[in-house]
Parts: sequence; C-alpha cells; structure tokens
Amino acid sequence: MLVLSRKSRESVVIGGTPSLQPVLTVTVLEIRGGKVKLGFDADPNIPVQRSEVWKRIRSGEATGGPIEDFGAAIVR
Repeated sequence: MLVLSRKSRESVVIGGTPSLQPVLTVTVLEIRGGKVKLGFDADPNIPVQRSEVWKRIRSGEATGGPIEDFGAAIVR
C-alpha cells in the first residue's frame, strides 16, 4: 500500500505515462473535522464506486439505486 499525505486541493494521479492521460486523478477538495472530501476525475467509461458499493456489486447484490455518473459531476 502506498501512503501519501496531501493538503487541500492537492492531487494524486493514477496510471498513464508522460505521453498519456492519467487513468484517474484524485483531488482532496476539503478537510473538515474527521472527514475528507475527495474528487475523482476519470474517463466516464471507467466506473468509480465506494468500496461498500463495489463489494455489493461484486457479490451480486443490487446497488439499491442507479449507479452514479461521476463523469458528469461538477466540482464547485
């Protein structure tokens, strides 16, 4: 496991090479109390799930609703 420290508005890039776009960029949007708000920027064709949702999907359980389209999300 890679462990990194990031401040608000700092990012981590996953995948890609210097000549390619990153597969996923994770940005710390806000740190308040005991919670960190993260932003995920990925190709809309790449599913991004919370781990508990991913585990339900993997086990064949229903998600309880539609899968969110993070590709259309707007960061404010």
